[in-house]
Amino acid sequence: MTDTKINDIRKAELLSKQVKHIDIKSFDARPIVDAMSDMSFTSRDLGRATKIYNQMLGDKDCTVVLVIAGSTSAGGCMDLYAELVRNNMVDVIVATGATIVDMDFFEGLGHKHYQALEVPDDDTLRSLYIDRIYDTYIDEEQLQDCDHTIYEICNQVEPKAYSSRAFIREMGKYLVEHGKKENSLVKLAYEHDVPIFCPAFVDSSAGFGLVKHQVDRANEGKPYLMIDAVADFRELTDIKIKAGTTGLLMIGGGVPKNFIQDTVVCAEILGHEDVEVHKYAVQITVADVRDGACSSSTLQEAASWGKVNTGIEQMVFAEAGSVMPLLASDAYHRGLWKDRPTRKWATLFDTK
Repeated sequence: MTDTKINDIRKAELLSKQVKHIDIKSFDARPIVDAMSDMSFTSRDLGRATKIYNQMLGDKDCTVVLVIAGSTSAGGCMDLYAELVRNNMVDVIVATGATIVDMDFFEGLGHKHYQALEVPDDDTLRSLYIDRIYDTYIDEEQLQDCDHTIYEICNQVEPKAYSSRAFIREMGKYLVEHGKKENSLVKLAYEHDVPIFCPAFVDSSAGFGLVKHQVDRANEGKPYLMIDAVADFRELTDIKIKAGTTGLLMIGGGVPKNFIQDTVVCAEILGHEDVEVHKYAVQITVADVRDGACSSSTLQEAASWGKVNTGIEQMVFAEAGSVMPLLASDAYHRGLWKDRPTRKWATLFDTK
């Protein structure tokens, strides 16, 4: 048997168990969340966080912003986030490029994430073209297909400056025409006019396709597409100014968290001194508060910067994949989303 054949067999063994994304409609978390609310420690925090999220959904003036950092999409929460969009439970998304491109768009193309049944030496994984996220595997060859698809989209659209929101909308349009998964966050956001912002968009699989597009076009003496990060900030601030009341549901922290919180300050600098701080805020994180990092900075700390209301906020120090299904299922089954107005913030930029 050839080495290539042996490697193919070994790779197939390691990529044999797909990650199954949780369905928040298939179970009713209300009883357990209610029970946890009467407990202490993280259980109590989750109960209060869930109540705050339901307050956001029940407040008809509130625009809900879903903020995602980390790898929960790869770990099994991908359909959860899609259902929030499908059922009008979020109005805007701010996320890492990895969440949107390497995970969701990647699966929208028909690829999968896999559970690691074992974790062999990472050099062995590299030799088999398998990428690892803790105990989750990705086929690098499939990820390169994702890179190439971004390159194809770049070559098909008008060569100009795009905010990440505008380019991700093109990705959603592509999935409507060519995608292989109905429950894609990128696809559903396009269909429901929910804008997605990735403030560090190039720090993802998209970056490889964008770089190749620019280099090839430059070598051919042709104009090329660019990502305008300033436009991201301006557009998201435009939404904050027009939305008025806002609530944040944040998974993880980092750049997406800081980016959405900074819209309050940016609006003030633009002369909108009457802009509201974010009225509601929930953050789920495992980061330690003692190192001063953005991911771990508490919502109380954000209040000192004039970004968040201290009255209706909750930190939940837990791994998000273990608590988000409970929070989202509870909110889905309470049904406050059924009476929410549809905001379609993506249409704000249709004429620009």
